[in-house]
Amino acid sequence: MNVESVEILLVEDNPDDVELTLRALRDHNLANRVKVVGDGVEALDFIRPDDPASAPRDGYPKLVLLDLKLPRIGGLEVLRRLKASDATKLIPVVVLTSSQEESDMVESYRLGANSYIVKPVDFEQFTDAVVKLGLYWLLLNKVPE
Repeated sequence: MNVESVEILLVEDNPDDVELTLRALRDHNLANRVKVVGDGVEALDFIRPDDPASAPRDGYPKLVLLDLKLPRIGGLEVLRRLKASDATKLIPVVVLTSSQEESDMVESYRLGANSYIVKPVDFEQFTDAVVKLGLYWLLLNKVPE
């Protein structure tokens, strides 16, 4: 993978949550290679799980942070498509959402989510959660090439 490749794909439609997430990652030097998309269509267009030949030029991201409540195509459908494709099913997907619905959590795990985190409303808790996610999934977690 190219050193300029995207490490984190952040799929989030709320500009405030995008800014908070990027700020938390930046403050801990984890925001160098983050791609932000605002809806499910953009996420799928970027990754292209149905057409591995059209994958991102520099390879797939190491981590997807996925909101569930997205315009155009919802997060659960994005998750379903990512995990259904041989090309993208091993990419860790962390659902980072405000939804505390049991049904959303169950469906996320059923579809193959690696983790389900409810966004804290407190800035410090949110920052702490994002930093821990970045450190774990980018630095500690090992995945096959």
